Amino acid sequence: MKVGKLKKSIGDTSRIVRYMWYAFGGIVVLVVAAFAMIAWGWIGYMPPIEDMENPKDKFASEIYSSDMEVIGRFYQSKSNRVYVHYDEISPYLVNALIATEDIRFKDHSGIDVKALFRAFIKRGLLFQKSAGGGSTITQQLAKLLYSPNADNVVERLFQKPQEWVIAVQLERFYTKEEIVNMYLNHFDFLNNAVGIQSAAYIYFHTAPDKLKIEEAATLVGMCKNPSYYNPRRFNERTRGRRNTVLNQMYKAKYITKAELDSLQALPLELKYTRVDHKEGLAPYFREQLRLMMTAKKPVKSEYRGWEAQKFIDDSIAWANNPLYGWCEKNVKADGTKYNIYTDGLKIYTTLDAQMQRYAEEAVEKHLGGYLQPRFFAEKKGRSYAPFSRSITREERESILDRAMKQSDRYRAMKASGASDEQIRKAFITPVEMQVFSYQGSIDTIMSPLDSIRYQKSFLRVGFMSMDPNTGHVKAYVGGPDFTHFQYDMASVGRRQIGSTVKPFLYTLAMEEGFTPCDMFLNEQPTLITEDGKPWSPRNSSKARVGEMVSLRWGLANSNNWISARLMDKLSPSSLARLMHSFGIKNKIDEVISLCLGPVEVSVEEMVTAYTAFSNKGVRVDPLYVSRIEDNLGNVIAEFTPSMTEVFSEQAYYRILPMLKDVIDHGTGGRVRFRYGITAPMGGKTGTTNNNSDGWFMGFTPDLVSGVWVGGEDRSIHFDGMADGQGASMALPIYGLYMQKVYGDQSLGYSQDSDFEIPEEYSDPCGGSSYIEESVTAPVESIEGIFD
Repeated sequence: MKVGKLKKSIGDTSRIVRYMWYAFGGIVVLVVAAFAMIAWGWIGYMPPIEDMENPKDKFASEIYSSDMEVIGRFYQSKSNRVYVHYDEISPYLVNALIATEDIRFKDHSGIDVKALFRAFIKRGLLFQKSAGGGSTITQQLAKLLYSPNADNVVERLFQKPQEWVIAVQLERFYTKEEIVNMYLNHFDFLNNAVGIQSAAYIYFHTAPDKLKIEEAATLVGMCKNPSYYNPRRFNERTRGRRNTVLNQMYKAKYITKAELDSLQALPLELKYTRVDHKEGLAPYFREQLRLMMTAKKPVKSEYRGWEAQKFIDDSIAWANNPLYGWCEKNVKADGTKYNIYTDGLKIYTTLDAQMQRYAEEAVEKHLGGYLQPRFFAEKKGRSYAPFSRSITREERESILDRAMKQSDRYRAMKASGASDEQIRKAFITPVEMQVFSYQGSIDTIMSPLDSIRYQKSFLRVGFMSMDPNTGHVKAYVGGPDFTHFQYDMASVGRRQIGSTVKPFLYTLAMEEGFTPCDMFLNEQPTLITEDGKPWSPRNSSKARVGEMVSLRWGLANSNNWISARLMDKLSPSSLARLMHSFGIKNKIDEVISLCLGPVEVSVEEMVTAYTAFSNKGVRVDPLYVSRIEDNLGNVIAEFTPSMTEVFSEQAYYRILPMLKDVIDHGTGGRVRFRYGITAPMGGKTGTTNNNSDGWFMGFTPDLVSGVWVGGEDRSIHFDGMADGQGASMALPIYGLYMQKVYGDQSLGYSQDSDFEIPEEYSDPCGGSSYIEESVTAPVESIEGIFD
């Protein structure tokens, strides 16, 4: 009886064991089948083989200066990633990653079964939080590449098997080094530090191959949870995690006990470098470059009525400038268009990083340190500030009302259905805000309308410097601060050019047979305009009134009367045509007053035009980029300067000494006596009506630069001429910039560099002195000379 029961018990046990094996086998079959279906793409998402062989990476494009400094990047949000090769990564970083995240990385084929089993037992069954993870580096890479953020735990559990299958596939296609490299290139370390290249720079201001052991350990420690171990916010917490990584490196025999002890004792010190497209070197230049490269082909119907000139400008650029619309005009090998935000291009610009710093420093020193305080002092206590006293209260209110309606706050309230009364009340109600100052942003309480008035009180600036022989743009400043004043006054904004137009007028005269020594009466003329009305231009200087003076003297002293008399002997239409050939694209009214510069021109156009005065009558168009490479280093585009002959060499040798006289004896003399610059150079100051615009154009054989300074609106300006003229507003920026350029011998610019002038043109007035003898005569007889 007992034997029978025993046999029955053994039989039951055998059946149970057999059933368990059947169940286990069934589970294995189901698991294998599930993984097979995942691999075949029947369950969930399985990326195509070609995608895993060549993942579609999104890499930021880097912008290089001519002296090989990275001055910025173009990237999509959370995609500030720059590809770096494995041999450009510090071994400390690789060792720290393997020791901490996947100690058996070199031995498994994508899945660490031992670690996975340990994690299952300790976490799944024993609920131990400190059991360690089961994900390998390859699995983490699979997650980075192909798994979207899970909304809940269940969704995450379904993602895991897919990542295991993808990890095994990745191990088939890539070496261990390539997997580590891809992982480090893709991981998001926060604060716009996507990928190890960005992370090394942003957190420690270095390159991945130059990371110290403790720096590498810090970054690897962030891989566990970059938000929780954010060194900027949680220094001590991140330091503790760093020390854990160092301890893992010691256990893996990557560092010694002595190194461990000394490194763990170190504080966590960052050299944090914020990366933002609004900050850093040359933000206006970078933004202009971005707009140029991504521009679409102009379609007239897409431009508003008041954008007629912009359509013309864009159409000319599309036809003549290879860089304009480059992403639209060029395609990759697969037939798709280039994308500067995701294709990892290397864009080599002509900008010189050091010269750009000198330009920005010159702007800040003169505008922020001198001119702006002078402007505040002039307007202090004035009810009409920051506007001129010459406009009415109604005009001031109209300007502010227009600015209010152009603001984001107004548009948002209007879109939400707020009434005009509600909007007006909101704009006069004080709120907390941050406003700009040259000493840094200020936290204050101010009404939005007052903030508009405050913002308008800051003078604007445009500056550009370029090589007249190659067209290389060396420095570019579009405003006082890109974060707060994003409108670009170097190439986008146009303002009246005043007396800086006179070199164009005098060049036309030289082409028409006049000479620098031709004599004109220095008295106020009255000319008849195109509509039959008399026009008598004013002149700020009283020097040599009633005398006969040469054209050379007239240009050096920026005499309006001589310019008007010369215009009377020439043709406004001829001057307009010549100005267009100088590179000025804006519409030019063919009127007699054109000789005094009422036409609106950008700084970029003026600098382009003045290259002809350095280059024997040949204009060279600005070149922003020298070449572009793809993310593998292949050159895919090269750019060469475009040159146009504007006027003859004979006219050039006549006009050049006259423009040099402006600096040596005329209105540009501050360059010499205040800034001590001795280099041979020419130039021209310019001031428009009511001091609304201050200009200075300066050129040497090697460098042409232009400066404009003024208010956001033409009604915002100095009321006094002493501070409001171009020689006071704009010239000092040029002087400070050139001081720094000549003081830096590494740049290669010398004050001994001179213009080449043939012997027969060395004395254009045939031996007569520069300061002519006074010539007085009855007006009637002098006027007879011009009949």
